[in-house]
Amino acid sequence: MSARLMVLPACAQEKIRLVQIPRDMEQHEAYRHATGVISRVEEMNPDYAWQDIEDALDEHGFETVDFVLGPALD
Repeated sequence: MSARLMVLPACAQEKIRLVQIPRDMEQHEAYRHATGVISRVEEMNPDYAWQDIEDALDEHGFETVDFVLGPALD
């Protein structure tokens, strides 16, 4: 089974992130779950950094994946 990935988009290219979805989580559930985790971090700490979100996602089984951003498609 191949890895299932989710892009966390951002306006600034350097802030785009890629995470691997936990194996036991369905696609639509992963989207809702990640949204909730990110929202909780943002609410609890208005001065949050990416590391805070990454740590919280990791606690819920999401794993950050390194990637190279390719050229834009029109």
